[in-house]
Amino acid sequence: MPTDARVQIFQVSTLYGAATVAAALDAGQFGAPGEARRLLLVSNNAEIPETALRLSTMTGYERIAGRFDEVIDWNEAIHPHHPGSWSPRPEESPLWQRVFRTAWGLGAATVELVVESIQVNPAKALAAVFAESTVQVYADGLMSYGPTRDELPQSIACRIRRVLHLDLVPGLRPLLLTEYGVGAELVPDDAFRAVLREIAAAAADDPRLAAATAAAPTALLLGQYLAVLGILTADEEEELHGRMLRGAAAAGHRSIVFKPHPTAPARHSQALHEEAARAGVTLTVLDGPLLAETFYERCRPELVVGCFSTAMLTAAVYYGVPVARVGTETVLARLTPYENSNRIPLTVVDHLVPGLEDGAAPRVPGAAPGTLAPLVRAVGYCMRPTAHPGLREETLGYLGEHREELHFPAERLRELDLRVPAGR
Repeated sequence: MPTDARVQIFQVSTLYGAATVAAALDAGQFGAPGEARRLLLVSNNAEIPETALRLSTMTGYERIAGRFDEVIDWNEAIHPHHPGSWSPRPEESPLWQRVFRTAWGLGAATVELVVESIQVNPAKALAAVFAESTVQVYADGLMSYGPTRDELPQSIACRIRRVLHLDLVPGLRPLLLTEYGVGAELVPDDAFRAVLREIAAAAADDPRLAAATAAAPTALLLGQYLAVLGILTADEEEELHGRMLRGAAAAGHRSIVFKPHPTAPARHSQALHEEAARAGVTLTVLDGPLLAETFYERCRPELVVGCFSTAMLTAAVYYGVPVARVGTETVLARLTPYENSNRIPLTVVDHLVPGLEDGAAPRVPGAAPGTLAPLVRAVGYCMRPTAHPGLREETLGYLGEHREELHFPAERLRELDLRVPAGR
């Protein structure tokens, strides 16, 4: 390899994220094919990677991987360390770069990094190892609309060139990394839809998808993995899914599909089947290595129900499927600490998506209403006030007109001394 060659390393941990990267590649957002050697660096960040679903086993993965010159397993590269916790000591970074350059055949090539979640490992570790490389961040979901989770070392922040994101809430701009002057760029809708169609085509002969389609379902329930995160107990999460089913049944749906979260522990609960029997509906569990979006392509449902899953907004924006939420307020009230990065996805869904248990009709949210951005910016300030001090006055103004305990608990306002002046 010539010394002036370029290598682009794309770090991914989910098929949805890989699809986002593939769409950006297809849209020419990383240059023309052949301009650089492209490596797909796959990481499994599950608590126990050995027992979790591997990205390489997901339906459609091979079609995504075919866009790259080589695929590298990050877990194997740093074994026996865990991708979520390992990062090199500063004095060891040059040694690790030498190791990876040799193992991956990089030579003296210029390396460009494309990563998800730059504030945590493995992205942060990669940026530390390749300390001279430019960094581009792609957003895998609704978290991009919120503030950067943690303060970044200036040595990394100064190298970030842009944030690529899907237009999941048309009209809403990401807050992620804006404190470092990083701009956002949209991945074209048509490019992402084309990738989703490609993934769905790879699942044409999947017996699980065929069985779910044969049940002629009209509603899809999206499972969460909140028990793993310690937000809900396992029993409470089970009840959350039961509420989704009861709500869909009450809305008149007689055939329902339940899609467990792809990173949730592999376990089948009899409780949801018993709930379906009591409600008099047919329940099909669509587990295994399939994206929810693959189901949307194959069998367009009339309703998608979730708590705050990104797949809800994907259904609405890219497929025009009406959506409804269940349990969003419950989870918001339980979420700790306040700066938990799930807060913005919850806030967005709570504001945009009608509550199924409230009697509101499911709908396609469409473009962001004018009330959403001020809310997101105010919550973002309360999450990371030191990162966005310029939002303090705007937040005070918002609080002067809106007293939403769900989004702005009194204790948090006291901590930040956000006392609204009299007359506001």
